[in-house]
Amino acid sequence: MTGIESKPLQVSIWRGRHEGRFVGYEVPARANQTVLDVVTWVQRHREPSLAYRFACRVGVCGSCAMTVNGRPRWTCRTHVRKVARDGRLTIEPLRNLPRIKDLACDLTPFFEKWQRAGGRFEGAAHRASPIPRVDPGSRERRAADAAIECINCAVCYSACDSVTWNPDYLGPAALNRAWTLVNDTRHVKRSEILDAMETPGGCHACHTHGSCVEHCPVELNPTASIAGLKRRVARRLLVPGDA
Repeated sequence: MTGIESKPLQVSIWRGRHEGRFVGYEVPARANQTVLDVVTWVQRHREPSLAYRFACRVGVCGSCAMTVNGRPRWTCRTHVRKVARDGRLTIEPLRNLPRIKDLACDLTPFFEKWQRAGGRFEGAAHRASPIPRVDPGSRERRAADAAIECINCAVCYSACDSVTWNPDYLGPAALNRAWTLVNDTRHVKRSEILDAMETPGGCHACHTHGSCVEHCPVELNPTASIAGLKRRVARRLLVPGDA
């Protein structure tokens, strides 16, 4: 083998909580190796107590998100050859979240803000109701579909400087979810979502830096969703009673 695969990787991994430190490891380089493969090798061969999260390993669950060389990423979909051209990796937890241990973060604040944004769907139909008809070509449905693939991996939350500066800010994932529900004609609490958007941590706390767009692993555009929420809030102020 040649290049990065011919010599060991030099890997620094965060150990501990907020008061922890980086610990260095030498890890064998392999063809088609992912960052998650590297973390797993360290846990299996050097540090059995290393704490980290993963599940699907194929980019579906989002639970393996970490900060790799300063950038939040899904580690299962990040190939070493693309991020460690000099053979070096620095791996640490996601930013903007409490650290539990090593690479594992407490996602409670992230999901609490998701709830505060009104992110839970609530329809009027019950078990005996006919299935509601939704026009897939309608403006509302197309707006919802453009944002609906978020899997709550918290990469955008970690990348967002507004979250860092403003602990009350709901964050791009929560606001992106709110936008999908505002455009879902079946959702009965669209007015309540717009109420949440008018709070100090709502959509107007976004500074439109676009970090969420740049870092989203599934290529969503939360910035556009947040801009849509800002327009809806402004319209409601101009047209009383508009939801």
